[in-house]
Amino acid sequence: MNLILLGAPGAGKGTQAEVICDHLQIPAISTGNVLREAVKNGTEMGLKAKSFMDSGALVPDEVVIGIIKERLAMDDCQNGFILDGFPRTVPQAEALDAMGVKIDKVIDIEVADEKIMQRLSGRRVCQDCGASYHVDYKPSKEDGKCDKCGGQTVQRKDDHPDTIKDRLHVYHEQTEPLKDYYEKTGKLTIVEGQEEVADTSALTLKALEA
Repeated sequence: MNLILLGAPGAGKGTQAEVICDHLQIPAISTGNVLREAVKNGTEMGLKAKSFMDSGALVPDEVVIGIIKERLAMDDCQNGFILDGFPRTVPQAEALDAMGVKIDKVIDIEVADEKIMQRLSGRRVCQDCGASYHVDYKPSKEDGKCDKCGGQTVQRKDDHPDTIKDRLHVYHEQTEPLKDYYEKTGKLTIVEGQEEVADTSALTLKALEA
């Protein structure tokens, strides 16, 4: 099964991608990871991407699409894959279609902006070992200190309320139109994000069978 996961930053796409991976035994392909991997491996597209990343510029669509295409051609994608973080815009979706990539289902995880603000702005990460906490849902035993290694827990720049507002604005403007794009093809299923991750996972797996 070839899947696309849509949803705002902080909606829990990465978590649900892992759940689907285990369930269907197919790889989850996150754009960020694939870009980093291609740069590390020094592929032709990876080197192109690196030149943009080094100068702080956004990697253009044709390079991202080239890298995704290289990744989808690998053996582990023959029985299906999950795209997480791609396509981000309607032109990227059109390019994916033009490449002849067949998508079976698009799952959109819906979470209200206020909830996302609460989720992301409460996230804390250990500076030393990278362990993840949340001030409301998963606090460390001692405030500001990592349970695992005793390192300092901090709020990442990405999780600062102003940054989250900007990221949500970009999502609504550029990525949300994909819902209409895929609804017209009859491939879109909407999953309402729940308070408990396990409940969202149950709905996501149910959506696969719909």
